Amino acid sequence: MIIQTINLTKRYGQLVALNNLHLNIEEGDCFGYIGPNGAGKTTTIRILATLLQPTWGEARVCGHVVGYESRKIRPLIGYVPDFFGAYEDMCVQEYLEFFAAAYDLHGHKRTQIVGDVLELTDLTYKRDALVDSLSRGMKQRLSIARVLLHDPKLLLLDEPASGLDPRARIEIRELLKELHRMGKTILISSHILPELADLCTSIGILEQGELVFQGSVREAVRRAQLGTVVHVVTPDDQARALDVLGRLPPVHSAVVRDGAVVLTLKSDSTDFGFIAEAMLANRLRILEIKAEEVNLETAFMRLTQGVVQ
Repeated sequence: MIIQTINLTKRYGQLVALNNLHLNIEEGDCFGYIGPNGAGKTTTIRILATLLQPTWGEARVCGHVVGYESRKIRPLIGYVPDFFGAYEDMCVQEYLEFFAAAYDLHGHKRTQIVGDVLELTDLTYKRDALVDSLSRGMKQRLSIARVLLHDPKLLLLDEPASGLDPRARIEIRELLKELHRMGKTILISSHILPELADLCTSIGILEQGELVFQGSVREAVRRAQLGTVVHVVTPDDQARALDVLGRLPPVHSAVVRDGAVVLTLKSDSTDFGFIAEAMLANRLRILEIKAEEVNLETAFMRLTQGVVQ
């Protein structure tokens, strides 16, 4: 287990940022950490990065206890906060060499490693550019390049795609996929749920400092599934279609919404022939019969209550 928390709690006066958090992340996972602003995601990541002490409970990173063995943890992690740091008057290469020296990398080895991370993050052509001249997307890639210098086992990324344009988000996502293929364990918090669904092997959903779900994206979607929901579009009288379809034995409920008759079936099924048969038997034309897709965004909305602290 590369990350394990037991009853992890963080209080700021009367405010409970984390409440008895039990989180388990296996080595090699790409773990998506989801929750509204104020849910406790950044607090969790800062504790794991040894920048905050918990009020009580325990957090272990690579088997070492945060607070007691923080010096052993820091060489094993790479932490990218949700904002870019200082040193913007340096050029890109100087910036990376500065941090490489802080990790006690010198001479030819330092030059080689800086060159390697520039190539990996596709910043080689910007090596002589001032950090301050970079776009936000390039600064985020530079932040990731910085934390790769010492070859950490675990990457802690706090909203790395926040504020990026679509192209920059795609570039960051592809970079993270490559790092995962290289064997890095990644914990990433983000509000961009479709990208997490494409990237992550497992997720955790946090609300009011409490973990309301942990598991695979598929399991989250399954938990949020409220039976099969089917949208039926007809150019004919929707009220009559609603009456006809609502009486069918397999239908639990029927409403008109967004220009369609929306049916919730009593059991999971992909055979909607009975719907077509009923429509045709009642001389109702069909434009579309489509099952409602339940994705990670839908699962998040159904598994949380929308409460913020």
